[in-house]
Amino acid sequence: MTVQLLRRKFTVEQYHKMVESGILKEDERVELIRGEIIEMSPIGTKHAACVNRLVNLLVQLLGKRVIVAAQNPVALNNNSEPQPDVALLKPRDDFYATAHPQPQDIFLLIEVADSTILYDREEKIPLYAKADIIEVWLVDINEQIVEVYQQSTATGYQHMQKFTSGQSLLIKAFPNVNITVNEIFGR
Repeated sequence: MTVQLLRRKFTVEQYHKMVESGILKEDERVELIRGEIIEMSPIGTKHAACVNRLVNLLVQLLGKRVIVAAQNPVALNNNSEPQPDVALLKPRDDFYATAHPQPQDIFLLIEVADSTILYDREEKIPLYAKADIIEVWLVDINEQIVEVYQQSTATGYQHMQKFTSGQSLLIKAFPNVNITVNEIFGR
């Protein structure tokens, strides 16, 4: 006889109540993905440096045209609230003090990965596509490449392009902004 284990799925509201009641701590490295609370990997020095470099570059290039958020939650739907490494958000006077950004507030999400590349590629990127995020970058620290995902559908992104050393990327929402792969990796 095979026994199927039941999983308890949570909503974003329940997830927030767990933080408010102290079940989860605010600084705990977890995110809500498809109703499941997922423990996030520790941040290594190369990962942290890449995120810092991206934030610095994007602030310099885009200034007040965006809010650059680092490792903060985005509310995709009722059961997913991931924390991408970098999010380019539409400016708001309250800096999202009243609610986490939602898909319509997002210009670009960036995931930086070393040990989580498969999870980001197979779990989070399809989740972003289903939520209709217009553009996602996956920065692969190990291979030193950037995968750019565009044209979201309910089943994934229709277009993916890989960029390597010496190549330049354009942000779909800001086509006049040019970032090189070398800048992202500090070369």
